Amino acid sequence: MTDQAVDTDGSATGAPSPTSAAVTGAAAPPDGGRFVGRHRELKELRADIDRAGLDTLSGRKAPRARVLLIAGRPGSGRTALAEELARQLAEPYPGGVLRARLTDPDGAPVPTERTARELLGALGESAPAGADEDDLSAALRAALDDRRALLLLDDAATAEQVDPLLPDTPDCLVVAVSAGPLTGIPDVRPCTLGGLDTKAALDLLARSAGSVRITVDPRSAESLVEACGGNPAALAIAGGWLAARPKAAVADLAKQVRDCPEEGAADSGLARVFQHTYAALPSTAARILRLLALAPAGHVDPHTASALAGCSVSGARTALDDFVALGLLRPVDSELPQYEVPGCLVPFLRELTQTQDRPGEVQLARARMLERTVRLLQSCRAVTEPDGSAARKKLAGLPRALRFPNPRAAAEWLRIRQPALLASARLAVADGDLDTLARRLMAALARALVAHRGTQDAAPELYGIHQLVLGVAERRDLPREKAAALLNLADLDAQTGRTHEALARYRAALDCGRAAGDPYATGRAMESVGGAYQELGDWARAADWYGRALAQRLARDERADAARLHGRIATTHTYAGRYGEALRNWRSAVAGLRKSGDVAGRARALSEMARVQEYAGRPEESLRTCREAAEWAREAADVRLQAALQVRLADTLERLGDPTAAGLHRAAAERMLGGEFPEVAGAAPKHREEHHKQDGAPASAYEIRSTSGQD
Repeated sequence: MTDQAVDTDGSATGAPSPTSAAVTGAAAPPDGGRFVGRHRELKELRADIDRAGLDTLSGRKAPRARVLLIAGRPGSGRTALAEELARQLAEPYPGGVLRARLTDPDGAPVPTERTARELLGALGESAPAGADEDDLSAALRAALDDRRALLLLDDAATAEQVDPLLPDTPDCLVVAVSAGPLTGIPDVRPCTLGGLDTKAALDLLARSAGSVRITVDPRSAESLVEACGGNPAALAIAGGWLAARPKAAVADLAKQVRDCPEEGAADSGLARVFQHTYAALPSTAARILRLLALAPAGHVDPHTASALAGCSVSGARTALDDFVALGLLRPVDSELPQYEVPGCLVPFLRELTQTQDRPGEVQLARARMLERTVRLLQSCRAVTEPDGSAARKKLAGLPRALRFPNPRAAAEWLRIRQPALLASARLAVADGDLDTLARRLMAALARALVAHRGTQDAAPELYGIHQLVLGVAERRDLPREKAAALLNLADLDAQTGRTHEALARYRAALDCGRAAGDPYATGRAMESVGGAYQELGDWARAADWYGRALAQRLARDERADAARLHGRIATTHTYAGRYGEALRNWRSAVAGLRKSGDVAGRARALSEMARVQEYAGRPEESLRTCREAAEWAREAADVRLQAALQVRLADTLERLGDPTAAGLHRAAAERMLGGEFPEVAGAAPKHREEHHKQDGAPASAYEIRSTSGQD
C-alpha cells in the first residue's frame, strides 16, 4: 500500500501523551488540516468495520468487539492513521474514545494490570489496590458493557497484551497499532503501512521546510524522499533540518543523506537522516539528546534533561525546544513543558550513549536524574506543611527552580508528572546499582502522593510502590525494610477486603521484624495479625495475638499502646460473649489511661466499659460507669461523646423504669448536637441484641481515635 496518511505537524511518529490512558468525549475534534493522504487505507479500515466476520458467516452473533489492526514500523505514521480513524469514527461511538499505549517508548511492555487500571480510571471507575490482571480485565469489560466506545490500543507488542482488554460487546470497536500481525486474535486483517507515496511525502516536507523550496526544485525534493525511504519520521527530521537552515539547498541534503553510511539500522532511511542531523548538532546539544535515552519511559521535562546533562533548567528547556523544531522530540499537550522521545529514535540514542559515553558518566547521569526527582518530590510534599514547620524552612533553602509557589501548583505538577514519576521508580529499582537512591525516591513519592491525594485515593499507586520497595529489600537482604513494605502492602490488602492475603503478609512481616530486631515492626505485625483474625471472626486467635502484642508493649513500658491493646482485647472478648474478660481488660485500659493522663481516652474507655456492662445484664453498674464517662467527656470537651453518653443513659434509664429522667438526658443530647441528634440516637439501639451488633464493632469510637496515629 502506498497511499499513506501522515500527521503533518512533525509528529509523524505520533503517539498518545505520556499519560498512557485517556478518554475523549463523543465529539470529534477538528483535525486542523494536519492530516493528509492515506485515503485508501482509511476507506479499507472503515469498510472492515462492517465486514461479515467468521461468527456472522456461521450464523452466530459476534461475541466480542471487532478489532482493526494497523501494522507498521515505528515512525511509519501508524499512530497518526489510527488517530485520524478514531476522529472520523467518534460520532458513531458516543461512549468516547479510550486511548492506551501498550509499550513504553523505551521498548518495555506495559503490564496489562496497569493498562486496565488506567482505562478504568479514564472511564471514572475504580478498582481495589492490588487487584490482579483477571479482576481488572473483568472490571474493564463490565464497565464497557453498556457503552458504545472505541479503544485505541497503541504500540501493542503481542496479542497477549490486547486480548485481556477486548470488550465483550460487539457495540465497541478496537483499533490496535502494532509492528506486525497479532497472531492469536481471530478474524483480524492487518492494514500494513510502508513508506509514504511521493505526493504525501512532499506535502510533509513542505509543511516543515516551506513550500517554495520544494516547488522550485521538485526533482531534488523527490530525491530526498527516496533517500528517506518515504519514512514519515525521517521526512519530519529532514524537514526540520531544512527549516533550521533557510539557505541550505534541498539537493545538498538529499546527497548528504544518500552518502551517509548505514550502520545496520532496521530502517536505513530513518537511520541515515538521524545520523546526518545528529552529526550537525553542537557537542553540548548532542550530549543532551543522546542522554534522553535514559529518561524514564521516554518522558522528558526540562528538569529531567537538566539533571541528565548537568546543565541549567533554562538551558535544557532551550535544547528541548530546538529538538522539537528538528523533529527529534515530540511536545506533549500539557499545562507544563513536557516532551516525549519518539520510540523509533530510542534505539539510535541508546547506541550512541553506549559508544560515546563512559559507563561511569551514564550512571552519574542516572543518579543526578533520580536525585533531582527526589528533591522535587520532597518540595512537592513540603509545600503542604504548615508555615513555620521544619519542612517549610527546609523548602525555603532550596533553589527557586525546585520550589512550588503553592500547594495547588505542586498538586498539578504531581498529577501531570505521575506517569513519569512512577516510571522513574520502576527504572531505579530495575537499575540495581542505585538502590539507595531508589529507596529514597519511592519514600518521597509515597509521601507526596499521600500528602496531596490521601492514602485511600492513592492506594493503587502506593501498592505498586510498596511492591517495588519489597523487591529492593529482598534483593539487598534488608529485613527491616522488607517488614515495612509487607506491613504497608498488608494494610492495603486489609482495606480492600483481602483479609487472608493480608494475614499472610502480616505473618511474613513479623518474621522479618524479628530477624531485624525491630520492636516496632514486630509489635505492629502481631497486633495486625490479631486484627486480621478478628476480621475473620476467629475471636480466640485474635485475643491471643493481641495478648502477645500487649506483652511486648508492657515490657517496653509503652502505657498508651498497652491501654489501646487492652481495649482491643476487650472488644474481641465482647464479640465472643466473654463479658467478664472484656470488663477486666477495659478496667486495665482505664487504669493505664489514667496513669498516662489521657482524659479523652479514659472517657471513651469508660463508655465502652458501660456498654459491656449492659450486655452482661448489669444495668445499674452500666448507669454508674456511663455517668463517670460523661464527667470525663465533659472534662475533655468531647461534645459528641457527651451526647452519645446522654443517649445511652436515656436508654438505660428507660429499661430501669425511669422515663422522666430518660427524657431529660435525651433533651440534653438534643441541645448538644441539634440536628445531628437522630443519628446519634440511632447509634444507640434500645435492644441489647441490636446494641451488641452495632456498637460492638471492631472500630468503636475508642479504638478509632487511639489507633489512627499508630497505623
